[in-house]
Amino acid sequence: MAVLPIITAPDPRLKVKCEPVAKVDASIAKLMDDMLDTMYLAPGVGLAAPQVGVTKCVLVVDVSSKDGPREPLRMANPEIVWRSDELALYEEGCLSLPEQYAEVERPARIRVRYLDERNVQQEREAGGLLSTCIQHEMDHLEGIIFVDHLSALKRRMILRKLAKLKKQQALASD
Repeated sequence: MAVLPIITAPDPRLKVKCEPVAKVDASIAKLMDDMLDTMYLAPGVGLAAPQVGVTKCVLVVDVSSKDGPREPLRMANPEIVWRSDELALYEEGCLSLPEQYAEVERPARIRVRYLDERNVQQEREAGGLLSTCIQHEMDHLEGIIFVDHLSALKRRMILRKLAKLKKQQALASD
Protein backbone atom coordinates (compact mmCIF):
# COMPACT_ATOMS: atom_id res chain seq x y z
CA MET A 1 0.00 0.00 0.00
CA ALA A 2 1.13 3.52 -0.74
CA VAL A 3 0.27 7.01 0.39
CA LEU A 4 -0.46 9.22 -2.61
CA PRO A 5 0.08 12.99 -2.89
CA ILE A 6 -3.18 14.95 -2.63
CA ILE A 7 -3.72 17.73 -5.18
CA THR A 8 -4.83 21.02 -3.63
CA ALA A 9 -6.92 23.77 -5.18
CA PRO A 10 -6.61 25.81 -7.21
CA ASP A 11 -5.40 23.18 -9.69
CA PRO A 12 -6.90 22.45 -13.12
CA ARG A 13 -6.64 18.68 -12.52
CA LEU A 14 -9.48 19.01 -9.98
CA LYS A 15 -11.77 20.32 -12.74
CA VAL A 16 -11.39 17.32 -15.09
CA LYS A 17 -14.32 14.98 -15.71
CA CYS A 18 -13.32 11.36 -15.01
CA GLU A 19 -13.62 8.28 -17.21
CA PRO A 20 -15.55 5.18 -16.06
CA VAL A 21 -13.50 2.08 -15.34
CA ALA A 22 -14.12 -0.91 -17.61
CA LYS A 23 -13.87 -3.24 -14.61
CA VAL A 24 -12.39 -3.30 -11.16
CA ASP A 25 -9.22 -5.28 -11.72
CA ALA A 26 -6.14 -5.65 -9.51
CA SER A 27 -4.79 -2.21 -10.45
CA ILE A 28 -8.08 -0.43 -9.61
CA ALA A 29 -8.40 -2.43 -6.35
CA LYS A 30 -4.83 -1.36 -5.44
CA LEU A 31 -5.69 2.26 -6.28
CA MET A 32 -8.70 2.00 -3.92
CA ASP A 33 -6.50 0.62 -1.12
CA ASP A 34 -3.85 3.31 -1.68
CA MET A 35 -6.57 5.97 -1.65
CA LEU A 36 -7.87 4.62 1.68
CA ASP A 37 -4.35 4.72 3.19
CA THR A 38 -3.98 8.30 1.92
CA MET A 39 -7.40 9.32 3.25
CA TYR A 40 -6.84 7.81 6.72
CA LEU A 41 -3.43 9.45 7.05
CA ALA A 42 -4.69 12.91 5.94
CA PRO A 43 -7.09 12.40 7.95
CA GLY A 44 -10.34 12.55 6.01
CA VAL A 45 -13.63 10.69 5.48
CA GLY A 46 -13.63 10.59 1.68
CA LEU A 47 -11.29 10.77 -1.30
CA ALA A 48 -11.88 10.69 -5.06
CA ALA A 49 -9.36 9.55 -7.66
CA PRO A 50 -8.88 12.99 -9.28
CA GLN A 51 -7.66 14.30 -5.92
CA VAL A 52 -4.64 12.00 -6.33
CA GLY A 53 -4.20 12.73 -10.04
CA VAL A 54 -6.12 9.76 -11.48
CA THR A 55 -8.96 10.57 -13.90
CA LYS A 56 -10.98 7.41 -13.20
CA CYS A 57 -14.45 7.16 -11.63
CA VAL A 58 -13.20 5.78 -8.32
CA LEU A 59 -13.83 6.99 -4.78
CA VAL A 60 -13.47 5.78 -1.21
CA VAL A 61 -15.33 6.84 1.92
CA ASP A 62 -15.35 5.86 5.59
CA VAL A 63 -17.52 7.83 8.00
CA SER A 64 -17.15 5.36 10.89
CA SER A 65 -16.25 6.73 14.31
CA LYS A 66 -12.56 7.10 15.04
CA ASP A 67 -12.97 4.86 18.12
CA GLY A 68 -14.73 1.99 16.36
CA PRO A 69 -13.71 -0.39 13.60
CA ARG A 70 -13.15 1.05 10.15
CA GLU A 71 -15.98 0.66 7.63
CA PRO A 72 -14.47 1.64 4.29
CA LEU A 73 -16.53 1.77 1.11
CA ARG A 74 -14.71 1.42 -2.20
CA MET A 75 -16.72 2.55 -5.22
CA ALA A 76 -16.09 2.52 -8.95
CA ASN A 77 -18.49 4.11 -11.43
CA PRO A 78 -20.91 5.29 -8.72
CA GLU A 79 -24.31 6.41 -9.95
CA ILE A 80 -27.13 7.92 -7.90
CA VAL A 81 -30.29 6.01 -8.79
CA TRP A 82 -32.57 7.82 -6.31
CA ARG A 83 -32.40 10.98 -4.22
CA SER A 84 -34.80 12.25 -1.58
CA ASP A 85 -36.74 15.48 -2.03
CA GLU A 86 -35.72 16.39 1.51
CA LEU A 87 -32.51 18.40 1.67
CA ALA A 88 -29.86 18.51 4.39
CA LEU A 89 -27.29 21.19 5.19
CA TYR A 90 -23.82 20.00 6.24
CA GLU A 91 -20.60 21.86 6.83
CA GLU A 92 -18.22 20.36 4.28
CA GLY A 93 -14.47 20.40 4.04
CA CYS A 94 -12.15 18.78 1.53
CA LEU A 95 -8.64 17.36 1.56
CA SER A 96 -8.00 19.32 -1.65
CA LEU A 97 -9.09 22.57 0.03
CA PRO A 98 -7.25 22.33 3.37
CA GLU A 99 -8.79 24.08 6.35
CA GLN A 100 -11.66 25.54 4.31
CA TYR A 101 -15.24 24.77 5.34
CA ALA A 102 -18.68 25.88 4.24
CA GLU A 103 -22.28 24.71 4.51
CA VAL A 104 -23.58 22.91 1.42
CA GLU A 105 -27.16 21.76 0.85
CA ARG A 106 -27.68 18.34 -0.78
CA PRO A 107 -30.37 15.64 -0.86
CA ALA A 108 -30.67 14.14 2.64
CA ARG A 109 -30.83 10.53 1.39
CA ILE A 110 -29.60 8.80 -1.73
CA ARG A 111 -29.42 5.34 -3.25
CA VAL A 112 -26.18 4.69 -5.11
CA ARG A 113 -25.20 1.88 -7.49
CA TYR A 114 -21.50 1.08 -7.95
CA LEU A 115 -18.88 -1.61 -8.50
CA ASP A 116 -17.08 -2.67 -5.34
CA GLU A 117 -13.43 -3.73 -4.98
CA ARG A 118 -14.32 -7.25 -6.23
CA ASN A 119 -16.02 -5.88 -9.40
CA VAL A 120 -19.44 -6.82 -7.97
CA GLN A 121 -22.32 -4.41 -8.58
CA GLN A 122 -23.75 -3.13 -5.32
CA GLU A 123 -26.59 -0.81 -4.41
CA ARG A 124 -26.76 1.02 -1.11
CA GLU A 125 -28.99 3.59 0.50
CA ALA A 126 -27.29 6.32 2.51
CA GLY A 127 -28.39 9.16 4.75
CA GLY A 128 -26.71 11.70 7.00
CA LEU A 129 -22.97 12.18 6.74
CA LEU A 130 -22.53 9.12 4.48
CA SER A 131 -24.98 10.55 1.94
CA THR A 132 -23.22 13.93 1.99
CA CYS A 133 -19.79 12.36 1.73
CA ILE A 134 -20.69 10.13 -1.25
CA GLN A 135 -22.27 13.08 -3.08
CA HIS A 136 -19.24 15.28 -2.33
CA GLU A 137 -16.82 12.66 -3.70
CA MET A 138 -19.04 11.97 -6.72
CA ASP A 139 -18.88 15.70 -7.51
CA HIS A 140 -15.08 15.36 -7.79
CA LEU A 141 -15.58 12.74 -10.52
CA GLU A 142 -17.43 15.42 -12.53
CA GLY A 143 -14.80 18.11 -11.94
CA ILE A 144 -16.88 19.83 -9.26
CA ILE A 145 -15.46 20.90 -5.90
CA PHE A 146 -17.64 21.84 -2.94
CA VAL A 147 -16.96 25.56 -3.32
CA ASP A 148 -18.69 25.37 -6.71
CA HIS A 149 -21.93 25.08 -4.68
CA LEU A 150 -21.24 28.41 -2.93
CA SER A 151 -21.82 31.98 -4.01
CA ALA A 152 -19.24 33.40 -6.41
CA LEU A 153 -17.97 35.74 -3.68
CA LYS A 154 -17.40 32.97 -1.11
CA ARG A 155 -15.84 30.70 -3.74
CA ARG A 156 -13.40 33.43 -4.89
CA MET A 157 -12.42 34.22 -1.28
CA ILE A 158 -11.60 30.58 -0.50
CA LEU A 159 -9.74 29.96 -3.76
CA ARG A 160 -7.75 33.20 -3.38
CA LYS A 161 -6.77 32.19 0.14
CA LEU A 162 -5.61 28.75 -1.12
CA ALA A 163 -3.66 30.28 -4.04
CA LYS A 164 -1.88 32.63 -1.61
CA LEU A 165 -1.05 29.70 0.70
CA LYS A 166 0.34 27.68 -2.25
CA LYS A 167 2.52 30.62 -3.29
CA GLN A 168 3.85 31.00 0.28
CA GLN A 169 4.63 27.26 0.49
CA ALA A 170 6.43 27.36 -2.87
CA LEU A 171 8.57 30.32 -1.73
CA ALA A 172 9.34 28.60 1.59
CA SER A 173 10.54 25.44 -0.15
CA ASP A 174 12.94 27.34 -2.48
